[in-house]
Amino acid sequence: MRIKSQYLFVIVVMGAVVLYFVVRSLFSLGAPHTAQAKTAVQAGSPSVQAELVPQVVRPYDVVIRGRTQATRTVVVRSETAGVVAETPVLQGGFVRQGQVLCRLAVDARQAALDQARAALRSMQLAQQQNEQLAKQGFRAPTQVLQGQANLDAASAGVRQAEIALAQVNIKAPFAGVFDHRDAEVGSYLSPGQSCGTVIEIDPLLVVGDVPETQAASIRVGAPATARLVSGETLSGRIRYVSHDADPQTRTYHLEMTLPNPRADVRSGLSAEMHVGAGSGPAHLVPVSSLVLDSAGRQGVRYVLADGRVGFSPVTVLEETKDGVWVTGLSGQVELITVGQSYVADGQKVRVALAR
Repeated sequence: MRIKSQYLFVIVVMGAVVLYFVVRSLFSLGAPHTAQAKTAVQAGSPSVQAELVPQVVRPYDVVIRGRTQATRTVVVRSETAGVVAETPVLQGGFVRQGQVLCRLAVDARQAALDQARAALRSMQLAQQQNEQLAKQGFRAPTQVLQGQANLDAASAGVRQAEIALAQVNIKAPFAGVFDHRDAEVGSYLSPGQSCGTVIEIDPLLVVGDVPETQAASIRVGAPATARLVSGETLSGRIRYVSHDADPQTRTYHLEMTLPNPRADVRSGLSAEMHVGAGSGPAHLVPVSSLVLDSAGRQGVRYVLADGRVGFSPVTVLEETKDGVWVTGLSGQVELITVGQSYVADGQKVRVALAR
């Protein structure tokens, strides 16, 4: 019996399909082992991205939060008692050294001075007469010496009266700003009471506290800059670093001096100080590459020559828009930039250079 051609075609197609599935099932017996082996390889050697970071020589800056401060602040006090008769300087105005800030009423001080001067003239005449009579033998040497003592006492009385009169003028001890007035016209001042406060803001100080870990790297005379809250950056030098730490904060007080000839920078402004502390090797790394190890140290992970992961603790020198400058690495390093948080020290990795 002959088989029709259309049936023969169907039988051939069905046979081919059956053969395909039989062959596929035979080859798929080893597939799970292959997949497991591949997964094991991937688990043992994870893939990370890395980039080569060169070592450069860079100036080191110690960054400190601080504030501007007047170089000198003095409360100007009265040396004598009296009623305030005049306040010629407005509060907040600039003053010269020796300029009168408060003037007390003269009262009887001028009369006391006139009396002392008259007594001095009388003693001068008496002493002249004693000297002439002594030459003629009518005065003993002791009488001449007594007359000279009286003359000296009268001269001292004049000086005392002059000082008392001058003390009615309460003057600025140095050039600066009459920042605050405490006495008004009609106020009575006793000796030691305040007329007002004078501050010196040229030069101006920027003060702060440096941690004990960085204090040794700062020297008197080191260049420094201060960035104010207004965005203005001023340059100066370190004039003082304390040698005794604050017992509470374990920090050392630091003072930077900078010129302020126009007095346009006020005292009490917040500032960020950058103090030069020499130069040395540094690396510029992305902020995202910083990680913590099991001991809580901040550092970076990199790829060693044998393809394993290494870790090095670093110290951040400065943060910039391009990354952070750090110390603690040596030479050019292959820094892990992607996957650094998912690998362990000494682990073998497959490296793909960062794009």
